[in-house]
Amino acid sequence: MNIKILCVGKIKEKFYRDAIDEYLKRLSKYASVSVIEVSDEKTSENASDTEIDIVKQKEGERIFKHINERDFVVALVILGKQMDSVSFSKYIENLGISGRSTIDFVIGGSLGLSDDILKRADFQISFSKMTFPHQLMRVVLLEQIYRGMRIMKNEPYHK
Repeated sequence: MNIKILCVGKIKEKFYRDAIDEYLKRLSKYASVSVIEVSDEKTSENASDTEIDIVKQKEGERIFKHINERDFVVALVILGKQMDSVSFSKYIENLGISGRSTIDFVIGGSLGLSDDILKRADFQISFSKMTFPHQLMRVVLLEQIYRGMRIMKNEPYHK
């Protein structure tokens, strides 16, 4: 299985990079996982709705360059479906069983994802109704994918 984490913006903080690198290392025995960063757009503090839409559209266009037609796209959004870790694991496993060889998880920037990305998404998932920094969301997503892989293989993992 191939997993791509498509995300807006670069990670500057070393502690986030260290955590991401650790989960990528752990995941390497289960799947091919890559993190693809696209540049974020600068946004003024008091941006209008139109400016916000333009920013999300530009970031979305950058994300689209990394999505292949056959990829299964999962958008991370607050209003998406919430799952527990076991259900998430079964969901990923079922995608693999059904022949989906590449799953793209998409994490937007500080303003979220463009409407075009949301329309392209095959599934929308939420890890919480709370808002998280997109840098932290990468770590949480990778940890849950790792946990899901351990569950699939019936390997022990902290509950």
